[in-house]
Amino acid sequence: MSETTQPDVSSKPRTLRRRERLADVLARRQPDMTLVLANIHDPHNVSAIYRSCDAFGVGRVYLYYTHVPFPQLGRKSSASAQEWVESARFSDSDALFQTLRDKGMQVLATSCSSRAVPLRVWDFTRPTVVIMGNEHGGVDKELLKRADGELYIPMYGMIQSFNVSVAAAVILAEMARQRDAAGMYAAPRMRDEEIAAKLDEWLKK
Repeated sequence: MSETTQPDVSSKPRTLRRRERLADVLARRQPDMTLVLANIHDPHNVSAIYRSCDAFGVGRVYLYYTHVPFPQLGRKSSASAQEWVESARFSDSDALFQTLRDKGMQVLATSCSSRAVPLRVWDFTRPTVVIMGNEHGGVDKELLKRADGELYIPMYGMIQSFNVSVAAAVILAEMARQRDAAGMYAAPRMRDEEIAAKLDEWLKK
């Protein structure tokens, strides 16, 4: 018997390899899994969150900025993640929540209150958005009151809070774990026409 030889991937034209790579990423995007970044002012934290979003298949992030400007992100610090993760900006909570409700999202917020429930209790196979607050004041009270629930990350050391970008990565990792176990990364979650349009857009970058 002759050995089965694997195709030499390197022999493919670079443009074809790039197209396949982009198509593979889009096939794993989770359109109903995302974050709201609420008045997070540190550009390094925001950049790190964008990188985590791209890594876990989040295609769009919602930005809620009311009393601080959205930080200027350097391409080096964000590793160009902004190229692949869309941003939807809001300064009005009514408009933000209307958009999320229209998409059928379960809206959760990070919190340390007595109402908060441990991260893993939540079902993240449902369409879900998690609101992340800024480093000092947390999620605005107005947003907390309108959320469907509050969550916290159990911690067992002396320090009782994570850096916001680390917290975002931990939350996204749990969301992705549940979805992967449910087979939600195994088949495209976006419509064929959406994937085709986004692929055409990405190929022009």
